[in-house]
Amino acid sequence: MLFDTHAHLNADAFDADRHELIAGLPQTGIHLVMNPGCDLQSSADAIKLAEQYDFIYAAVGSHPDAADLVNEELIETYRNMCLQNPKVKAIGEIGLDYHYEDIPREIQKKAFRMQMELARQMELPVIIHEREAHEDGMSIIEEFPDVTGVFHCYSGSAEMAKALIRRGYYIGFTGVLTFKNARRAVEVASSIPLERIVLETDCPYMSPEPFRGKRNDPGRLFRMAERLAEIRGISVAEVEKITTENGKKLYRL
Repeated sequence: MLFDTHAHLNADAFDADRHELIAGLPQTGIHLVMNPGCDLQSSADAIKLAEQYDFIYAAVGSHPDAADLVNEELIETYRNMCLQNPKVKAIGEIGLDYHYEDIPREIQKKAFRMQMELARQMELPVIIHEREAHEDGMSIIEEFPDVTGVFHCYSGSAEMAKALIRRGYYIGFTGVLTFKNARRAVEVASSIPLERIVLETDCPYMSPEPFRGKRNDPGRLFRMAERLAEIRGISVAEVEKITTENGKKLYRL
């Protein structure tokens, strides 16, 4: 049994076969899925999908690419979504992304703080997207010591991962873990407690080897489990059991 802790099943890439794909997931070993939002529309779509399938859960929030649209009105809308829909289990995906800097950093940081405050008030975990913004990301989460969650598609150092774990966070690994040049991801995955690792596809993106470059989906999460088992020197069954339990604890299922 596997838990895909981060999948964008409402993405356009699944429009042609979404429900057929989802219906077949249990046969691929996927028994739980977290489907986070990236803006208001995708958050609403995530809730609709979670309402249709018992094993899918939703998160609501605005990705840093949509940070310029975050205001008090939107925060109130997200608050109501949380209150009205019991399958909303997190705030996300939120955070910082300085790779392209299409959205100014100060706007991203303001939106991040607003959504961290919402998570604090709602007593929900957060799903954090952090890319090339390690210092600012760490600084902001330190302002909210009573908020925890997951750093998804983790790209930082082992030292940073250990600091996050001390603050109560989980570390999420995608198909990057299977890439030949994924030295940093392997280093982190080999050096942090297994009880703080969750697996995710981030589909339709980040397909693992040997599917790299193709559309990703939760049915390919087994490759991350196999690679993590190889890195840690344990069985795939043990990885599946531990990471699934970790995901349940993360999202309080």
